[in-house]
Amino acid sequence: MGTVVDDAASVEFHAFFERHYAELSRLAHLLTGEQDAADDLAADALLALWHRWDRVRAADHPAAYARGVVANLARTRIRSAVRERRRIALFWSQREEKVENPDVAGVVDVQEALRRLPFRKRACVVLRHAFDLSEKDTALALGVSVGTVKSQTSKGMAELQRLLGTRNAPLTVHAAMARTGDTGGRDR
Repeated sequence: MGTVVDDAASVEFHAFFERHYAELSRLAHLLTGEQDAADDLAADALLALWHRWDRVRAADHPAAYARGVVANLARTRIRSAVRERRRIALFWSQREEKVENPDVAGVVDVQEALRRLPFRKRACVVLRHAFDLSEKDTALALGVSVGTVKSQTSKGMAELQRLLGTRNAPLTVHAAMARTGDTGGRDR
Protein backbone atom coordinates (compact mmCIF):
# COMPACT_ATOMS: atom_id res chain seq x y z
CA MET A 1 0.00 0.00 0.00
CA GLY A 2 2.84 2.41 -0.71
CA THR A 3 4.67 1.94 2.57
CA VAL A 4 8.07 2.10 0.86
CA VAL A 5 7.16 5.44 -0.73
CA ASP A 6 5.78 6.72 2.59
CA ASP A 7 8.94 5.60 4.40
CA ALA A 8 11.16 7.29 1.79
CA ALA A 9 9.13 10.50 2.03
CA SER A 10 9.32 10.35 5.81
CA VAL A 11 13.10 9.95 5.78
CA GLU A 12 13.45 12.75 3.24
CA PHE A 13 11.22 15.08 5.28
CA HIS A 14 13.09 14.25 8.47
CA ALA A 15 16.39 15.22 6.78
CA PHE A 16 14.78 18.46 5.54
CA PHE A 17 13.49 19.16 9.06
CA GLU A 18 16.92 18.62 10.64
CA ARG A 19 18.61 20.79 8.02
CA HIS A 20 16.19 23.75 8.12
CA TYR A 21 14.38 23.87 11.49
CA ALA A 22 16.88 26.16 13.24
CA GLU A 23 17.01 28.53 10.27
CA LEU A 24 13.20 28.72 10.07
CA SER A 25 12.95 29.33 13.81
CA ARG A 26 15.53 32.12 13.58
CA LEU A 27 13.63 33.68 10.67
CA ALA A 28 10.40 33.59 12.68
CA HIS A 29 12.15 35.19 15.66
CA LEU A 30 13.54 38.02 13.58
CA LEU A 31 10.23 38.64 11.81
CA THR A 32 8.05 38.60 14.93
CA GLY A 33 10.52 39.70 17.59
CA GLU A 34 9.19 36.92 19.81
CA GLN A 35 11.60 34.11 20.70
CA ASP A 36 8.85 32.06 22.35
CA ALA A 37 6.71 32.16 19.22
CA ALA A 38 9.58 31.40 16.86
CA ASP A 39 9.80 27.68 17.61
CA ASP A 40 6.02 27.34 17.38
CA LEU A 41 5.90 29.14 14.03
CA ALA A 42 8.74 27.01 12.65
CA ALA A 43 7.00 23.84 13.85
CA ASP A 44 3.67 24.98 12.38
CA ALA A 45 5.38 25.75 9.06
CA LEU A 46 7.05 22.35 8.98
CA LEU A 47 3.76 20.64 9.80
CA ALA A 48 2.14 22.46 6.88
CA LEU A 49 5.05 21.41 4.67
CA TRP A 50 4.66 17.78 5.76
CA HIS A 51 0.98 17.84 4.75
CA ARG A 52 2.03 19.03 1.27
CA TRP A 53 5.35 17.19 1.17
CA ASP A 54 4.82 15.70 -2.29
CA ARG A 55 4.42 19.20 -3.72
CA VAL A 56 7.21 20.72 -1.61
CA ARG A 57 9.80 18.06 -2.44
CA ALA A 58 9.03 18.52 -6.15
CA ALA A 59 9.54 22.30 -5.94
CA ASP A 60 12.66 23.89 -7.41
CA HIS A 61 13.50 25.57 -4.09
CA PRO A 62 11.92 23.76 -1.12
CA ALA A 63 13.81 25.89 1.43
CA ALA A 64 12.53 29.08 -0.19
CA TYR A 65 9.02 27.63 -0.09
CA ALA A 66 9.49 26.90 3.62
CA ARG A 67 10.71 30.46 4.28
CA GLY A 68 7.61 31.77 2.53
CA VAL A 69 5.38 29.64 4.76
CA VAL A 70 7.15 30.99 7.87
CA ALA A 71 6.83 34.57 6.59
CA ASN A 72 3.10 34.10 5.99
CA LEU A 73 2.58 32.55 9.42
CA ALA A 74 4.56 35.39 11.03
CA ARG A 75 2.46 37.96 9.18
CA THR A 76 -0.72 36.27 10.41
CA ARG A 77 0.59 36.20 13.98
CA ILE A 78 1.52 39.88 13.87
CA ARG A 79 -1.90 40.83 12.47
CA SER A 80 -3.62 38.81 15.18
CA ALA A 81 -1.52 40.49 17.85
CA VAL A 82 -2.40 43.93 16.47
CA ARG A 83 -6.11 43.08 16.50
CA GLU A 84 -5.84 41.78 20.06
CA ARG A 85 -4.04 44.92 21.23
CA ARG A 86 -6.79 47.04 19.69
CA ARG A 87 -9.45 45.06 21.55
CA ILE A 88 -7.57 45.39 24.83
CA ALA A 89 -7.15 49.11 24.25
CA LEU A 90 -10.94 49.45 24.27
CA PHE A 91 -10.97 48.31 27.90
CA TRP A 92 -7.71 49.72 29.23
CA SER A 93 -6.07 53.05 28.74
CA GLN A 94 -2.89 52.85 26.71
CA ARG A 95 0.39 53.89 28.25
CA GLU A 96 3.44 54.78 26.23
CA GLU A 97 6.39 52.56 26.91
CA LYS A 98 9.65 54.43 27.24
CA VAL A 99 13.14 53.06 27.21
CA GLU A 100 14.60 54.02 30.56
CA ASN A 101 18.17 53.03 29.88
CA PRO A 102 19.91 55.12 27.18
CA ASP A 103 22.69 52.50 26.99
CA VAL A 104 20.52 49.75 25.50
CA ALA A 105 22.51 47.17 23.59
CA GLY A 106 22.68 47.52 19.81
CA VAL A 107 20.80 44.29 19.34
CA VAL A 108 17.80 45.56 21.24
CA ASP A 109 17.88 48.85 19.31
CA VAL A 110 17.92 47.04 15.99
CA GLN A 111 15.14 44.65 17.03
CA GLU A 112 12.97 47.56 18.12
CA ALA A 113 13.68 49.43 14.90
CA LEU A 114 12.81 46.30 12.90
CA ARG A 115 9.48 45.98 14.72
CA ARG A 116 8.59 49.48 13.55
CA LEU A 117 9.01 48.58 9.90
CA PRO A 118 6.04 47.35 7.89
CA PHE A 119 6.11 43.58 7.49
CA ARG A 120 7.32 43.40 3.87
CA LYS A 121 10.20 45.84 4.47
CA ARG A 122 11.16 43.95 7.64
CA ALA A 123 11.04 40.60 5.87
CA CYS A 124 13.21 41.86 2.98
CA VAL A 125 15.79 43.40 5.35
CA VAL A 126 15.92 40.29 7.57
CA LEU A 127 16.23 37.83 4.69
CA ARG A 128 18.83 39.93 2.86
CA HIS A 129 20.97 41.01 5.83
CA ALA A 130 20.46 38.34 8.53
CA PHE A 131 20.24 35.34 6.22
CA ASP A 132 22.44 36.73 3.43
CA LEU A 133 19.93 35.58 0.84
CA SER A 134 20.22 36.87 -2.68
CA GLU A 135 17.54 39.17 -4.04
CA LYS A 136 16.23 36.26 -6.10
CA ASP A 137 16.03 33.88 -3.11
CA THR A 138 14.35 36.58 -1.02
CA ALA A 139 11.82 37.14 -3.79
CA LEU A 140 11.13 33.39 -3.94
CA ALA A 141 10.64 33.17 -0.17
CA LEU A 142 8.22 36.10 -0.07
CA GLY A 143 6.44 35.43 -3.34
CA VAL A 144 7.27 38.86 -4.77
CA SER A 145 9.37 40.16 -7.65
CA VAL A 146 13.10 40.87 -7.42
CA GLY A 147 12.29 44.53 -8.05
CA THR A 148 10.00 44.56 -5.02
CA VAL A 149 12.78 43.03 -2.91
CA LYS A 150 15.24 45.70 -4.09
CA SER A 151 12.78 48.50 -3.43
CA GLN A 152 11.56 47.24 -0.05
CA THR A 153 15.08 46.45 1.17
CA SER A 154 16.33 49.88 0.14
CA LYS A 155 13.40 51.66 1.77
CA GLY A 156 13.63 49.46 4.88
CA MET A 157 17.34 50.16 5.31
CA ALA A 158 16.74 53.90 4.84
CA GLU A 159 14.07 53.78 7.52
CA LEU A 160 16.36 51.80 9.85
CA GLN A 161 19.11 54.32 9.22
CA ARG A 162 16.73 57.10 10.24
CA LEU A 163 15.46 55.16 13.28
CA LEU A 164 18.92 54.13 14.44
CA GLY A 165 20.48 57.50 13.69
CA THR A 166 23.46 56.00 11.91
CA ARG A 167 24.76 56.00 8.37
CA ASN A 168 26.19 52.50 8.96
CA ALA A 169 22.74 50.92 9.30
CA PRO A 170 23.58 47.94 7.04
CA LEU A 171 26.60 47.03 9.18
CA THR A 172 24.74 47.64 12.43
CA VAL A 173 21.73 45.58 11.32
CA HIS A 174 23.84 42.75 9.95
CA ALA A 175 25.96 42.54 13.12
CA ALA A 176 22.97 42.74 15.47
CA MET A 177 20.99 40.10 13.60
CA ALA A 178 24.01 37.82 13.41
CA ARG A 179 24.18 38.00 17.22
CA THR A 180 20.48 37.10 17.41
CA GLY A 181 21.27 33.75 15.82
CA ASP A 182 23.58 32.90 18.72
CA THR A 183 20.75 32.91 21.28
CA GLY A 184 19.28 29.57 20.27
CA GLY A 185 22.54 27.66 20.21
CA ARG A 186 21.50 26.17 16.87
CA ASP A 187 22.70 28.18 13.92
CA ARG A 188 21.51 27.05 10.50
